[in-house]
Amino acid sequence: MSDLIDDPRLGENAPEFTVSEISGAVKRTLECEFGRIRVKGEVGRVVQARSGHMYFDVKDERNALACTTWKGQVSKLSVLPEEGMEVVVSGKMTSFGGQSKYNLNVDDVAVAGVGALMAMLEKRKTALAAEGLFDPARKQVLPFLPDVIGVVTSPTGAVIRDILHRLRDRFPRKVLVWPVAVQGANCAAEVARAIDGFNAMSPGGALPRPDLLIVARGGGSIEDLWGFNEEIVARAAAASQIPLISAVGHETDTTLIDFVSDMRAPTPSAAAELAVPVRLDLLAETRAKGARAAQGLANIMARRRQRLADLARALPRPDSLTHSAQQRLDHWEGRLPLALRSLVQKQQLRLIASAGQIKPSALGRILAQETRQLQALGQRLPAGLERAALSARQVLGASASRLRPKPLAERVGRLRKDLDDLDSRLQQTFERQLQRRREQLVACDRLRETLGYRETLRRGYAVVRSGQALITTVAGVEAAKSLEIEFADGRIAVAQTAAARPAGRAKPKPPEQGQLF
Repeated sequence: MSDLIDDPRLGENAPEFTVSEISGAVKRTLECEFGRIRVKGEVGRVVQARSGHMYFDVKDERNALACTTWKGQVSKLSVLPEEGMEVVVSGKMTSFGGQSKYNLNVDDVAVAGVGALMAMLEKRKTALAAEGLFDPARKQVLPFLPDVIGVVTSPTGAVIRDILHRLRDRFPRKVLVWPVAVQGANCAAEVARAIDGFNAMSPGGALPRPDLLIVARGGGSIEDLWGFNEEIVARAAAASQIPLISAVGHETDTTLIDFVSDMRAPTPSAAAELAVPVRLDLLAETRAKGARAAQGLANIMARRRQRLADLARALPRPDSLTHSAQQRLDHWEGRLPLALRSLVQKQQLRLIASAGQIKPSALGRILAQETRQLQALGQRLPAGLERAALSARQVLGASASRLRPKPLAERVGRLRKDLDDLDSRLQQTFERQLQRRREQLVACDRLRETLGYRETLRRGYAVVRSGQALITTVAGVEAAKSLEIEFADGRIAVAQTAAARPAGRAKPKPPEQGQLF
């Protein structure tokens, strides 16, 4: 302070300074003397104020240095300080005159060594495991064949090319890429936003919601992969409703997202192999199972056919089943005329006996009694008819009063409209069916022409006939008396002479194209 405060002279009073002047002088001295410095130590207490500023201590075994990081600087820190972490902080020394304190304004925090990083990673892993985020029971099953795969990675690296190449070789699928930074200060926030963004997509929207997510990055140091060790990334992966595969680094690299993901792949290419099966293997397996099913069905049919044949041999012959019935029919047929004559004779005797018992006086009494009953019914008939007519007239009047022509006309109109609609639909259906049948007939006729032997004749072949018989062998030619050869444009008759017949049964040479055979 000798350059700021004059030494008192003998016999004079020392100069007076205000508190603010002294505080300002101390502040300027600190900022000019130290400038930008780096300090290594262990993080003590950490306080995140409501204003967004961060206050923490960096200490060693004897002293502590108060550190301040303003709100605008917190978002730019690559590593957020945590209590007990060994760090190297960078910034400028300054002072706060309101409390007569000096502190370090920190704008960068780096972990001091890999050992500290691993210790911090182990601490986070223990905390997340205690919450149950690593529990195997909460992991989802990967879909067998996803339609859409979402990939969270850098769009410019070799990782996305490897994934697309493996998917194209195994089973091509639709891929949605969410570009993110895979290292640095923005890595963790962008990866977490990408996972949440894929989950926020609605099925059937403008962009299809993925059925599977792959978070991928190539290999690197622990510092390069540290973004995937952040708690925000681990929690976003654990909260994902879409099954997620982590493929960060090489096979020996392990990050927190590997523990909370539903499946860990050693490399991005391996993640693509886990995501989809091999299409050719599926086709081969399908064909093999189809062949086994067809063979099984054929075996079942053969066994049923053999069983039916065995049962048929055990059944009696049809004529033996009806033989006894035919004998009984012949027996009763022989006895039928005699029985009919006996029945007629019995009925004649009964008729004669009944006729002897009938007398004219008895018939007269019966006729008189029936006449009296008829006259009595005739006297009662007019009154009964009148009552019946009156009742029927009342019923008719009641029914006529309930009848109204307008509802009947409306109903008739509706029924007629329905009938017209049905008739129109029937006519349209008939025309469509007729057109479809006509197209099928034309297609069948074209198929018949294509598969017919006349198409074969146009390629240079011929058909040899003897009368109505088809000749296909040398022996047939020798036995034929006359031959007729049919070409594509017509038929010709060939006279068969002894000299022209084949001399032996030697095996003929294969016919060349266009040669008769």
